[in-house]
Amino acid sequence: MSLQTRNFNKIEYVPLASIIRPIMPVLDNEKIGTMVNTLNGIPTASKTCQLEDITSGELPPIDVLCASQNGIKKYFAFGGCHRFQAYEKAGIPMVKCKVLPTTKQQLKLYLGSSVDSFFD
Repeated sequence: MSLQTRNFNKIEYVPLASIIRPIMPVLDNEKIGTMVNTLNGIPTASKTCQLEDITSGELPPIDVLCASQNGIKKYFAFGGCHRFQAYEKAGIPMVKCKVLPTTKQQLKLYLGSSVDSFFD
């Protein structure tokens, strides 16, 4: 849960393949393995999460920004990289997300003019 969305309770399931991750992640494979175990119903405590804080088979939602152009929605994620990798390795196609509306102009704050290439 992020500071920005801790009080945002609307959860949606978004296809993993539909989420654009424009920034290359730096990953901890041990953390990803622990998350895959949790998704597979074998929760394991980690450096960042105690066993009593884990719900078997679930990971916390990922914050996703959604911008629309010409009726087509584009989803962008800038965090949650370990969770994405865990979903991918576990073969789970739908990701639990907190989808926040945004505009293409707002995305330019993160991506500069490269945001245009995602909407062509």
